Amino acid sequence: MGLTARVLLTVFVVGLGLIPPPAGAQEEAAMHELAGFTVDHLPEGIGDQVTDFHTEWGGVAFASRVWERELPDGGYSVDLKVNVLRGDRLADLAATRAFLAEYHERDPAEWDLRPFRHGDAAGHRTDGLAFWLVERGLVAEVRLDSARFPEPELTRTALGVHRVGPAERSG
Repeated sequence: MGLTARVLLTVFVVGLGLIPPPAGAQEEAAMHELAGFTVDHLPEGIGDQVTDFHTEWGGVAFASRVWERELPDGGYSVDLKVNVLRGDRLADLAATRAFLAEYHERDPAEWDLRPFRHGDAAGHRTDGLAFWLVERGLVAEVRLDSARFPEPELTRTALGVHRVGPAERSG
């Protein structure tokens, strides 16, 4: 079984809770492609339960990877979520902002967003959330638990999300 198949199987089986994650599972999952992107930086102490999801909301397709940690009471809490969004509604940064305000149930007039740059891509950030328009119809979003991780960690994590070129794609 190749590395890609092992990583996919591990992420799937761990995500279902059938086995505990092996040491380094968070890092392996981060390096594995998520809808054309990888995550090159994870915060220290990030949860070790890693799950991928594919959903659609409002005509936009979401590919998501979530890192959770088990709480002492037996529940789970999300430490980090990386979303790759694709859809015609994401035509530009203003349309993306409007879509995400609706998705996150935020009042667009009161949503305190600050400019954010990811290389040449323009975006916005707020406490625990950064997003940027990669290209028309393609957006990357990072949500980090701001109660556990300091604000600079959001920047490091978001800047560690990179698009994979065709030559780098696993398969």
